[in-house]
Amino acid sequence: MNELESARKTINEIDKEAARLFEARMEAVKIIAEYKKENRLSIEDLKREEELIAKNSSLITSDELRPYYMQFLRETIGISKDLQREICVRSENSLTVKTSSGNYDIIIERGAIDYADKYLKLDRKVLIVTDSGVPEEYSQRIASKCKAPFIVTLENGEASKNLKNFELLLSKLVEYGFTRTDCITAVGGGVVGDMSGFVASVYMRGIDFYNIPTTLLSQVDSSIGGKTAIDFMGIKNNVGAFYPPKKVIIDLETLKTLPERQISNGLAEALKMALSHDAELFELFEQGNVNENIDIIIKRSLLIKKAVVESDEHESGLRRVLNFGHTLAHAIESVNEMKNLYHGEAVALGMIPMCEEKVRVRLLKVLKRLGLPCEITAVDAESIINACKNDKKLQGDEITLVYVPTVGSFEFLKIPFSEYENMLREII
Repeated sequence: MNELESARKTINEIDKEAARLFEARMEAVKIIAEYKKENRLSIEDLKREEELIAKNSSLITSDELRPYYMQFLRETIGISKDLQREICVRSENSLTVKTSSGNYDIIIERGAIDYADKYLKLDRKVLIVTDSGVPEEYSQRIASKCKAPFIVTLENGEASKNLKNFELLLSKLVEYGFTRTDCITAVGGGVVGDMSGFVASVYMRGIDFYNIPTTLLSQVDSSIGGKTAIDFMGIKNNVGAFYPPKKVIIDLETLKTLPERQISNGLAEALKMALSHDAELFELFEQGNVNENIDIIIKRSLLIKKAVVESDEHESGLRRVLNFGHTLAHAIESVNEMKNLYHGEAVALGMIPMCEEKVRVRLLKVLKRLGLPCEITAVDAESIINACKNDKKLQGDEITLVYVPTVGSFEFLKIPFSEYENMLREII
């Protein structure tokens, strides 16, 4: 046996033993993870990690090899923490969304912001994007869990979802020296999530993106599905990409700081999914105490959207059902006289003409119960109808719409735009 063969034999023998030791190590890591999960302890302990690396690297007698062993220890610790995070998200309060580019978890847990490092890999540079309407404490609490946090606060509102702020966020990533191994974390509503995800999708051809939605609307809708975008030349969401987050954290405690109107705004999107998919959930809106059942409403809404997104990730077919009520809603949002309405309020109005008469009667009662608008007033009908003609689902003189014939079901209607116009004139 020559020296090359002898060296290879030695490595093979060591690798067999290393595999056994690795498995034993990770079994111990699982026990630690379960303990941390049960006691709500942080996964990150950077001081202890550095002490361990310094202590264990001293066992290497070769000055030449010691830096390589230190790198090996850091990578091993990183793998161990990844496993701990995976264990921490496995619970009845988590969902896994399957996509073509990989799966991601949605954690639904009260107080989860304070344990974000259990679920997210934050031992790196983290650009935390929030807006002026989000309590500052949320981004600060996330920052306290990060190794190198950088917070950028945008102005609150849809107007911030523009090319200027898109460029601002990209410039901050360059200014702070972000690499492909760093990440962006959105803390706020749909505007912040859409902007952050789109920036993450293009910076260095894609870096990790985490979403922490703090409004009910974003928790039940935009936080899941991977749609990211900005508004361009006055048209909503017309520049963007499909880019799923690596993980989503839904902390239900954040809803306590929302005004009642914002709660109703979010409930409109949950109502949309109940009306088209879940008759039992719709009955809860009709008869149950919505505030007491908010956890159930969020979970069941997410289950519906998860199923739809997994079946049609890039909106080539079934996923269009999530646009129920949105043709009119987007038109309403583009008309100056109605820009005081929130997105969910516009969706509430958009659903009304797209239901069979008996369903519409039930829907109107629920809208009133939730404090959502039931009619369009003080606006020129022609301006809204013309705005509907900008809808992406309009092909030639035909438009494809989602229609609800009975509660809990839907169908796609491909009709002449003139027919849709007649439906709109019944309520405008």
